[in-house]
Amino acid sequence: MSSQLAEAARRPPTSITLVVNGEPHQIDSPDSNKTLLAYLRETLCLTGTKEGCAEGDCGACTVVVTERHGNGTRSRAVNACIQLLATLHGKEVTTVEGLAGRDGSLHPVQQAMVDCHASQCGFCTPGIVMSLHALTTSTPNPTRTQVECALAGNLCRCTGYRPIVDAALQADAGGENGNCSSAWTQKDACPRGLEEAARGRVALDHPARRYWAPETLGEFADLRAVHPDAVVLAGGTDLGLTITKKRQDLPALLYIGRVAELRRIAFSKTHLEIGAAATLTDVFEPLVDHFPELAEWARRFASPPIRNVGTLGGNIGNGSPIGDSMPVLMTLGTSLVLRCGPERREIPLDEFYTGYQRNVLVPGEFIESIRVPLRVAGSRLGAYKISKRFDQDISAVCAAFSIRVDGGRVAHAKIAFGGMAAVPKRALHCEAALMGEIWSNDAVHAGMRALTQDFQPIDDMRATKGYRQLVAQNLLYKFLLETTTAGRISVVTSEV
Repeated sequence: MSSQLAEAARRPPTSITLVVNGEPHQIDSPDSNKTLLAYLRETLCLTGTKEGCAEGDCGACTVVVTERHGNGTRSRAVNACIQLLATLHGKEVTTVEGLAGRDGSLHPVQQAMVDCHASQCGFCTPGIVMSLHALTTSTPNPTRTQVECALAGNLCRCTGYRPIVDAALQADAGGENGNCSSAWTQKDACPRGLEEAARGRVALDHPARRYWAPETLGEFADLRAVHPDAVVLAGGTDLGLTITKKRQDLPALLYIGRVAELRRIAFSKTHLEIGAAATLTDVFEPLVDHFPELAEWARRFASPPIRNVGTLGGNIGNGSPIGDSMPVLMTLGTSLVLRCGPERREIPLDEFYTGYQRNVLVPGEFIESIRVPLRVAGSRLGAYKISKRFDQDISAVCAAFSIRVDGGRVAHAKIAFGGMAAVPKRALHCEAALMGEIWSNDAVHAGMRALTQDFQPIDDMRATKGYRQLVAQNLLYKFLLETTTAGRISVVTSEV
């Protein structure tokens, strides 16, 4: 009997445990396709969290997720509509219902929203409140710019943003800890057993679906080799739409968000090593510190709730032709470490894609890490995103340029675009036209002409092919203007 008990103890749990507004919940054999939003609204009847777009765009479903981070905790805003419930094992969720004080008093952000008349119809208000709660928890007394960035994923169609921003600036962040009912607000207040639940691999055996959440890289590699047809799940910011918008069933999911080795980010003497499951929020901080020219590109990449769970490895692996990370990474000379079982190989990112959302991965193989070379002295970098909205929008064109000039002539040139072809792609003809030439108006004219050989873009709802081609050419001009003092250069208004 004792051996049976020991074997049972070694088996991965078939249930998940999480905390919602201070109350622990154990869910036995949950449906791995169920979203957090569905659980909150349909099971717990916490209907303050709204469903708007069901794709992480409008922010009406925003909640705050708290998890252990290092020796403390970290709280971040996420979109409940595309966050799969099973991925929250060992974490805490706070919804708008959980913000009020134990005595019924309003949370400081809620009170400021009332005082500043920052709500009309109220549909978007809970999500806005939760985004501001996440901001003021991590950033006491935020600036206007920080507030505007935090609200980039929240749409409000009737109130207008001025009173909302006013409320955020007025909220007393210093009073939050004493007023919030969160189970992890106070140090060591985590409900007993939840930390233990956060350790070890998970294997859920729902009648219709399977879900594995390994804890180590070795476990994941083994599971990937045994289940090559399982869908690898990281942040789910794109995969979640397969469930919520396409209404497709995902019978086997292999979640990598619990694998510490895949979340690791570290500098070596030659490159920045980024684990495939590292979130965009975590990646962008060291990346922008090392390459300050990428600040606006990172700021405009999706929205905070998306960046908080979306991963760089997922963005690359998804292979969308309008994925904003790939053009920039290609110009930096990024390579990918691919793994299948115990075997690894390294390939340049610009050789990873073989066609529209197709790549070189073989069955059982996965992206283990992304290697970004450190800056070469004298190099100049530019990254530009063209879209209909400044915030939270899909690119019509994403352009990235890396140039090094030696003795006035181009000694190195890497140029890549998204939105211009079936895959993110380097502009090899343009690069060749620039190499060895004086970095000047004449060289850029030649490079612009060469872009018509590199790309034959298409018309779609975001832009026409003519607009894309013209914008791509003018962005090369823009980069020249920003990296020289050669004088005034006219912007092109027709084909060169």
